[in-house]
Amino acid sequence: MTPGRWLALAAMALSTWVGAPALAQSTPTVWAPVWTASAAPARFDLADGVPLVHRDQTIRQDIRLGGSARALRFRVTNELGVAPLRLRAMTVTPAGGAAAPVTFSGDAEVVLPPGVSLVSDSLAISAPAFSRLTVTLHVPDEAAGVVRRTPMRLGPGSAPVGDTAPLDYRQGFLSAVYAERDAAPAVVVALGDSITEGATTTRGADADWPSLLADRLEALCPGGFVVVNAGISGNQVVRDGRSPNVRARLDRDLLSLPGVTHVVWIEGINDIRHDGNPMNPGRDPEEVIAAYRQVVARLHLHGIKVFGGSLTPFGGSERFDARSEASRQAINAFIRTSGVFDGVIDFDAALRDPNQPSRLVAGAHTDDRLHPNDEGHRRMAQAIDLALFDPERRSCGRRH
Repeated sequence: MTPGRWLALAAMALSTWVGAPALAQSTPTVWAPVWTASAAPARFDLADGVPLVHRDQTIRQDIRLGGSARALRFRVTNELGVAPLRLRAMTVTPAGGAAAPVTFSGDAEVVLPPGVSLVSDSLAISAPAFSRLTVTLHVPDEAAGVVRRTPMRLGPGSAPVGDTAPLDYRQGFLSAVYAERDAAPAVVVALGDSITEGATTTRGADADWPSLLADRLEALCPGGFVVVNAGISGNQVVRDGRSPNVRARLDRDLLSLPGVTHVVWIEGINDIRHDGNPMNPGRDPEEVIAAYRQVVARLHLHGIKVFGGSLTPFGGSERFDARSEASRQAINAFIRTSGVFDGVIDFDAALRDPNQPSRLVAGAHTDDRLHPNDEGHRRMAQAIDLALFDPERRSCGRRH
């Protein structure tokens, strides 16, 4: 080929490339958790002496989304199950919309061996922040729930479950809802035990402090934050109880979530109390503090900021004693002054009785004098300084 011919062909190719239309660019896909329920072994609570299990039953859960979405995916789990789990006929109905089937790799019925979780196919459902979804799931065989307790309605067989079905508080199988968005929010995980789970708040009212924190962050910075709840009733920092200790469940319940930026952590009361027999005391505060250091170090390796919540009073409750109170004070002193945490939230100061600081203030607790009620959770949410989350650095707007 002559030099002139080569130059002509090169010029033609360049002209064609320059004049060609630009390739279409797809919108970036960001998936964020907008609802979670941590895995937990079956509790086998009893009803008339018979363990509570799901058997040829439809579970209906009315879920409040923690953030907006342009598409949704759902996670079901048998990670802590002990037998294969069969699930079928899962549907989701957005507020004011029609029910849509949920599939997993195209299948409407799935079997999960023990240790397995599955993420559904994407559904093109658009929903604003704090809107409600109705999720139903048919459990054809006998199976015990393997996530933390959540409000749900139950019905026989595969028939729809109506609004008049009583609201129960049971373990199920749905462990997360993910939302597709065009911008990543800051994802805040509330980590802890029943005080974080909100086990003693009004059922189905989203009155727990993580939900109320979400309300405050959304009002300050619309679309900038999502708060999800990783509390489990009875959970402990050091030892296993009704569920694996927080160190054992950290990867599954928190680090597996996409985009986590902050953790608010209050936990340890179940560790330092005795087990019902005062001769079997709770853990020493040094053990709890050592575990705190480990958890915070692991979260920091992932670039996650961790805010420590001081332990709330429980004087007058059935497992309170002088030793556990001394442990609580030692742990709270560590949380407040050690510098291990990226910030401190003084839940103790928000809830203690000024005249009897070892007790919860009147009007903010349930009859057991351990758990905050709706008013107590409101006070906890209000005690959180939103400046900890650097809202001015977020792009606020109701995008999804």
